[in-house]
Amino acid sequence: MGSNQAAVSFLTNLARAAFGLGAGATVLNASMYTVDGGQRAVIFDRLRGVLEKTADEGTHFLIPWLQKPFIYDIRMKPHTFSSVSGTKDLQMVNLTLRVLSKPK
Repeated sequence: MGSNQAAVSFLTNLARAAFGLGAGATVLNASMYTVDGGQRAVIFDRLRGVLEKTADEGTHFLIPWLQKPFIYDIRMKPHTFSSVSGTKDLQMVNLTLRVLSKPK
């Protein structure tokens, strides 16, 4: 009977340790975020609003449930505008304009 009690005690302690490790891993996972190359993150804080400093690429930490990252793409994006126009001598001309824009 004594070995049965020891096994139950060991399994109870093991379950508590596993629950503690799982809760700790969940909090650690919720407090990290990654900003990829060509992106920036703006942090919204529930107490102070939008923070001035943006987060560059890499892994960063935040306070879970108090701060939230909003990730934006800042790479140059091409925009193409096409048009068909007529000339004085009634010839049709295809015009294409390509503009590269980069958000600030």
